[in-house]
Amino acid sequence: MKKDSKTGLTQDELDNLSFDDYDEAINPKPADTDFDAVVEMSLSRRSFMQGVLAFGGVATLGATGTALTSFSVEAADSRFGFTAVASSTADTIVVPEGYNWHIASRWGDPLFSDIPEFDHATRGTAASQAGAFGDNNDGMSLFSDKDGRQILVVNNEYTNRGVMWGNNPDGKYASDDDINKGKNAHGLTQVELKLTDDKWQIVKDSSYNRRFTPDEPMDITGPARGHDLMKTNADPEGVTALGTFNNCGNGRTPWGTYLACEENFNGYFGTTDAEGYVQDAAKKRYGVSGKDRGYGWWKVDDRFDVAKDPNECNRHGYITEVDPYDPTSKPKKRTALGRCKHENAEVVVNSDGRIAIYMGDDERGEFLYRYLSDGFYAEGSNTDDLMENGTIYVAKFSPDGTGKWLALTPETTGMDKATICIHTRMAASIVGATTMDRPEWVTANPLKAEVYCALTNNKNRGIKPNAGGDETPVGGPNPREANKYGQIVRWWPSNADHTANTFTWDLFVMAGNPTVHEGANAGSSNVNEGNMFNSPDGLAFDNKGLLWIQTDGNYSNEKDFAGQGNNQMLIGDPATGEIRRFLVGPKQAEITGIAWAADRRTVFVGVQHPGERGDSNWPDGGDKTPRSSIVAVRRDDGGPIG
Repeated sequence: MKKDSKTGLTQDELDNLSFDDYDEAINPKPADTDFDAVVEMSLSRRSFMQGVLAFGGVATLGATGTALTSFSVEAADSRFGFTAVASSTADTIVVPEGYNWHIASRWGDPLFSDIPEFDHATRGTAASQAGAFGDNNDGMSLFSDKDGRQILVVNNEYTNRGVMWGNNPDGKYASDDDINKGKNAHGLTQVELKLTDDKWQIVKDSSYNRRFTPDEPMDITGPARGHDLMKTNADPEGVTALGTFNNCGNGRTPWGTYLACEENFNGYFGTTDAEGYVQDAAKKRYGVSGKDRGYGWWKVDDRFDVAKDPNECNRHGYITEVDPYDPTSKPKKRTALGRCKHENAEVVVNSDGRIAIYMGDDERGEFLYRYLSDGFYAEGSNTDDLMENGTIYVAKFSPDGTGKWLALTPETTGMDKATICIHTRMAASIVGATTMDRPEWVTANPLKAEVYCALTNNKNRGIKPNAGGDETPVGGPNPREANKYGQIVRWWPSNADHTANTFTWDLFVMAGNPTVHEGANAGSSNVNEGNMFNSPDGLAFDNKGLLWIQTDGNYSNEKDFAGQGNNQMLIGDPATGEIRRFLVGPKQAEITGIAWAADRRTVFVGVQHPGERGDSNWPDGGDKTPRSSIVAVRRDDGGPIG
């Protein structure tokens, strides 16, 4: 197969790269940082290693080191209520003794009675997929209406092309219908679920059932509405976008709406004029090149051809608000919250009624954000303005365990408000924010003013700058060079006020492998042979203030990752630092997305891309197609979970 002249890779090799590796192949970063930065990184790393060795795996360092809290892990067994499970490499779900699981919904399950059941031989058609559960489910929330009906809203992040088109000899699209089938598998799925004979199942033909595909009309709201950069051939006023796609994590508002968070939107834009297409600085920062990831949308829809419609990409990378209770409602793209590769959106009502929304930008060396509303939330009042008018801030961490939020305003960035919301990454670079190890899900403790963020990994830490040329020195909340395991940072707003511009921070856990390494890569002291993991990703608190941790990492079970098995879900106690493994997923899957039923007797957990490398037939077994699914976990005695 012919190799790409720019990357030196074949199309198959490009298609099999992770999102981040693909972006770096298409938009290569400088190989090295400057000499002074390298010296500084080396000193930071040396200080950190000395602290780790001195304190037995957990460093409690001063102004030049990395703050980590030392925990006692012998107390509060009653906080968990389950016996930890061992790591696993089996092609199934593993849960603790006294718990059980079943499939609540799967990719391709019909939402309506006129849609056929999933066809393992063909994987369906574009038409059937538009009325069926989408692929690669990620973030999700469960809502209850006044009659107690349960409405699940789920992100369908992307598709695995070799699975979606696995009925074709080469595992690629062979027709326009193939392309549109893959396209319709993206977006969101909204579905009513009902518990019947102790099993949750889709209520077909429910008035709540709905698919939001990449062709769904959506209002553009906020400062970027109508801006020249938002105007396209089909929408010369720049006020209505079509579709939402590659939504990763999610959020929910206290007024009962769902927030879908667009992440790797750049991989869907290609062009018929690859040689003539010129990539400007903004497109380069966001990874929008003339080459897509093999989805082919630009072949059936001109708006995804960057040469024909160069502004279409500026209309994606936002947080989209959906009203699950009104099936006729039009979603709203909330540009006031900024544009980046959003992971999730954690909404907090501050003590004074203002809304704080914490957001991570999931790419190596990108930033952690906070949005503050100008207005105040009151139950029953009009909430539309709360995500229309406000200020975006970006985090600056100091190595002494303090930090501050830097406002992104015309005065601090030299950019107008609309451009800040469209080119948020570039604004954050201007003010000098801290480059992070891929900030993923953010979650706030419901029992105190305390916020956590998963920093999943970063092989470029201390080696390469980010896509904007910002250095990525070792230190602070990112204490390891070429970080392969990840960590979870947490912070406390000053005076328990989420609108305060200062905070203190530490690391709740550094993932690692103590059976392979000593020192930093063994992990912090609350990581041991019985609970070790890598690449924390999804985070959520339950109503008891326990932290649920989901992983999306290396499942090879070899070398640096020996003994860690498949991706998993763990539960941590912020008070003691103890972490226990609760669930292990099937082969080659990510565990992502979590929601509790209204009575707390079921926890819904997402299983994404099982068999992404061809080594799973979960959940249907045999020679069946692997299918991303929502799993319902319950206690054998019917008691509450969390």
